[in-house]
This record gives sequence, structure tokens and C-alpha cells, in this order.
Amino acid sequence: MTLTAPAPRDVERLERIWSDEPGIVGFLKTVDHKRIGRRYLATSVVFLLLGGVQALMMRTQLASPDNDLLSPELYNQLMTMHGTTMIFLFNTPIWAGFGNYFLPLQIGTRDMAFPRLNALSYWIFLLSGIFIYSSFFVGEIPDGGWFAYVPLTGDEFSPSVAIDFWAIGLAFLGVSTTVGAINFLVTTFKMRAPGMSVSRIPIFVWGIVVMSFMILFALPSVTLAQLMLAIDRIFEFTIFVPAAGGDPLLFQHLFWIWGHPEVYIVFVPATAVVSMVITVHARARLVGHLLVVTALVAIGFISFGVWAHHMFATGLGYLALSFFAAASFIVSIPSGVQFFAWIGTLWEGRPRFEAPMLWALGMMFIFLLGGITGVMVAMVPFDFQAQDSYFVVAHFHYTLVGGSVFPIFAALYHWWPKLTGRLPAPRAGKTAFWLAFIGFNLTFFPQHILGLWGMPRRIYTYESGVGWDGLNLLSSIGAYVLATGFLLAVVTLVWSRYRGRPAGPDPWGGDSLEWATPSPTPEYDFEQMPVVDSLYPLWDAAEGGVRGGPVLLPPEGEEEHYTLSTGGVDAVDEAVMPMPSPTYSPLVVAVGMLIGAYGALVRSPWLGLFGVGVIALALATWFWPDWDDEPVELAHADAQEVGR
Repeated sequence: MTLTAPAPRDVERLERIWSDEPGIVGFLKTVDHKRIGRRYLATSVVFLLLGGVQALMMRTQLASPDNDLLSPELYNQLMTMHGTTMIFLFNTPIWAGFGNYFLPLQIGTRDMAFPRLNALSYWIFLLSGIFIYSSFFVGEIPDGGWFAYVPLTGDEFSPSVAIDFWAIGLAFLGVSTTVGAINFLVTTFKMRAPGMSVSRIPIFVWGIVVMSFMILFALPSVTLAQLMLAIDRIFEFTIFVPAAGGDPLLFQHLFWIWGHPEVYIVFVPATAVVSMVITVHARARLVGHLLVVTALVAIGFISFGVWAHHMFATGLGYLALSFFAAASFIVSIPSGVQFFAWIGTLWEGRPRFEAPMLWALGMMFIFLLGGITGVMVAMVPFDFQAQDSYFVVAHFHYTLVGGSVFPIFAALYHWWPKLTGRLPAPRAGKTAFWLAFIGFNLTFFPQHILGLWGMPRRIYTYESGVGWDGLNLLSSIGAYVLATGFLLAVVTLVWSRYRGRPAGPDPWGGDSLEWATPSPTPEYDFEQMPVVDSLYPLWDAAEGGVRGGPVLLPPEGEEEHYTLSTGGVDAVDEAVMPMPSPTYSPLVVAVGMLIGAYGALVRSPWLGLFGVGVIALALATWFWPDWDDEPVELAHADAQEVGR
């Protein structure tokens, strides 16, 4: 069904008011959550491809013993950039892309709570990625590992600016992630459609909410570590220098207080997507919905008690090891709850095994193996043996690729009709899945055995005759099969953007509000603001699960963006909210921060001050009152009339 009842005059005004200016001006000034979401997705996929090329180069190097394709220095640089790219520039921001596009649609509003902050978040993400990758152009590529442990990354062992690119760039990126998390939380709790009580929030929105809370509590720790490392290097402090009273282990604590929750920061929205895809494509309501939401929240809490799981071999006391081992076991319980809920939903439903479902089922199998090896390394004696071996590399990739990347492709195939208005090519989607699934297991399963046979991680070559040759060759062949699968998926999705069959508003028979809009979604999202009375509003539409509310247009002659703010547990409508207009300011603020980052890199206070000046000027124009930001207070019964 669609909520957009024909109303040509209203539709014409909505299109005119919400459309961006044409051309490059509109491109640079836009604050539209859908355009920003698409940019997040496209930019993240570009970083995925870059990180994938780096991984292929490393696997080619390791395909045979005594290979000299890569030098040790270049191998270290590729390993560092591969990990940094996949964790910081792909896996985390791509969920911000999905959240930007679909969270406002799923809760029935027209934009994010802070549209300009939203644009700023994207520009910082893009420019921080460019800042880090600009290290390639000056030959100073970070090489201290994606974790950048001190003292190896201190001035003594890394005197060049390569590590500065890493530390300053990621601290710069942290601003983007923090801003985005705040925006998601305010949007969810203040802009839900009337009637969308807490118990009716879609499961994907819950995933983004939990992810955002985790970011706000975890990210300051790693940002602090990066800033402290930068201060040590730039101003010759001794925070991590033992001879001067510093503590290098402090860096590891700060890094992993963020690092282990980060696994769940990308896992939580991913499992929410799997819940959503299985629900829609099994055509059955999610079994144990409340338990699944509880499991997401529980994972968010428990994951903060697991960080020293990565530091068992650093000499911590046995009481501390026992605590963190127990927490590592416990965090598997809520993950298991979700697995049983998915199996129950499949059992109750009538599954269609289209591409989105295959990617979701692939995640279940791969992440299950990653979870089992996760329980193994949670055992302190086993971890002592597997520490710094290829077993950990295999476990890590089964967890992150299975737990996040496969769901990302499930989400892309599931939502591609809504993003583009076109259906993805079904046969190519299934072929891409099977290539990726087989290639992934060929690549990483042998690495468990290599690790148990003693192959250490982070080595650029090995001698012949130690028994690692065959499995390394198999792993490298698998890497190329995996890359072919991912590349086929990306290429055919782009192809279907232009040549695919028209999708219509709801090709899968979805249950949530994004499927109530045309495909692709118009600039104003909803012609009438929806009023919700069900957890599955579209499936229950005949029983009043959703109905059309106010149109929300400004008075004649005005061009402001209007949406509805709500409040409380039951999402009672409170006011009509005028929203900020498009502007260059977020882009200019991000450029000012980029200039400041380069100033810190080259130790130039004048360049840094110039960046601060650019930021100050942009903020002045940002907050210059060019729109009426006073909300129009509503009595509940007056919403329809005032809105029009």
C-alpha cells in the first residue's frame, strides 16, 4: 500500500519546497538525509574496494613461501591500511549510511533531527578518509598496525609522519561518528510517527539506537588514545614512555575499551538487518521480538566488560583474567537468543530464498563459526596458545565479515529497490552470494589450522617446508573467489540501478513504513505524516495499523521544511518543526577541520589557526538565523488543521 494519496497541489508544493537546487550547488549544500545516506553508502563501498585490493596483495604475497612480491615495509603498510580502512572507513560508516537513509523512513518522519549536523558528519567522514589516504601520495603510509600499539608507534621506532596520518586522521573521523550517533538518538526519541510507541519501534531502528549509545560511550576512549599518541609525537610528551613514568599498556586499555565494543557496534545493526530480512522474506512476524530487542540491548551493555579479552597475554592478574573470560562467555548468550528467534521465524514462515535471504542465512552460518571460536579464545589457557597466531586472524574475520559484511550485502539487496527504484538482478545476486560464501570459507577456514600449526599473524613471508604452503595457497585462491563475489555483487547492483526492472513501492511485501513510500523515495518522504498503531504497520494496514496524518505544509508563500516532533513513550505529537535549510556551512566546517589536521601533521601553528578561522567563519554563517526555528506548538486535536 502507499500513504501518498493523490493530492496534486500538495505534492507539487512539497516537491518544490524539499527539492535541492540543481547541479553542483545542490550537491554541496544538501542536507537531505537520503542523499547523505546514499553518499555514505557509496563512499564506504569505495573504501571496501580499496581495502579489498590491499587484502588481495597481501594474500598474493603469502600464496607461496619465500615470496618477494612485497617488501616487509610495504606489507606492514598494506596490513595497517587494510585494517584501518575496513574497521574505520567501511564497516562502521556504512551503517551510518543505512541509518541515515532508512531510520527516518522507518519511524515515519521527513528528515534527521539535525540535518546540518548530518551533512557535517558525512563531509568529515569523507575528508578524514582522504586525509589518511593522502599518506600514499607522500610515501608516508601508516605501518604500525590498525591498532598502532606503543612503543612501536612512538617517535623512537616510527620517526616519520606516517603514524601521525593514522592518529590525527582517526581522531578527526571520531567527530563524524560522534555527531552521527547523537543525531540518530535524538531523531529516534523525538521524531517518531504519532502512535509509534517504544514497543512499536522497528527492529532495525533498535539496532541503530543501541549502536549509537555504544559509540557515545566507547569512542571517547580510542579518540583519547589517538590524541595522546599524537600529543606524545608532536609535542614530545612521554605519556606512554616507561622511563619517564608513562605506561604503554594504558594505550592498549584505551584502545580495547573501544575495540571490543566496536565489534558489536557493527554487529548490532547487522543482526537487526538479519532480523528484518528474515521477517520480510519468510513472510512471518519475528518470533520473540521483545527478547530480540532485549538481546540487542544486553549485547550493548555486556560488550563493555570484555575489552581485556584481547590482553590476556599482557600480564594482567588472574582475578582480572577470570572476570573478563566470564564476560566473554556471557556475551554469547544474547547472540544465541537471536539465532533461536531467526530459526523460529523461518520455521513459522514461508521463506523465499531470494538474494537478501541468502546473504542473511550466510551470515548465520559464518558468524556461528566465529562465535564458537570466540568462546574458544575466551578461555585463558587456549588464548595463551592461540595469541598472535593465524587462528586469531581467522576468528576475527569470521566474526566481522560474517557478523557485518554479509548483512551489509543482505541490506543492500533488500533495500536496493527503495534506494534506486529498480530491482536487483536476481540470478546475479545469488551467484555473487555463492561465490562470496565459498570464497570466504576457502580463505579463512584454513587459517584456523595454520594458526594451530604455529603460523604467526603479521608476517610477510615464511620458509618452505614448515607445512604451511598448501593451506596458504588455498587461502589465497579463496581470497580471489571471495573478491570476485563481492565485485560481482557491486557491479550488478550498479547495473541494475540503470537496467533493472522497475520495483514499485513494495516489491518484497514489507512490513515497515519505508515501503509505504514510492521507490525511490521522494524528497519529502511522506506526503501525509503517518500515524501508526502496530509493530507491523503495513501488514496490519487493513486493521488500522497505519493511516495518513497531517500533510504539514508551511503557509502559502513560505518555503520552510516542516516535519512533526513527538515525545514520550507513546510518541504523542507535540509540535510542527521548521527544519534548517540547505547550506554550504557543514562542508566549510569540515574543510576547516581538514586544514587544521594538516597543520598538526606538518607542525604548523599558523596553518592550524587558519583552519580554526575557517571553522569559526563557517559556524557564524551556520547559525545565522535564515529560517524561522520556532516550533509551532500543537494541541493533539489541532494537528491536522495547523499542519495544513
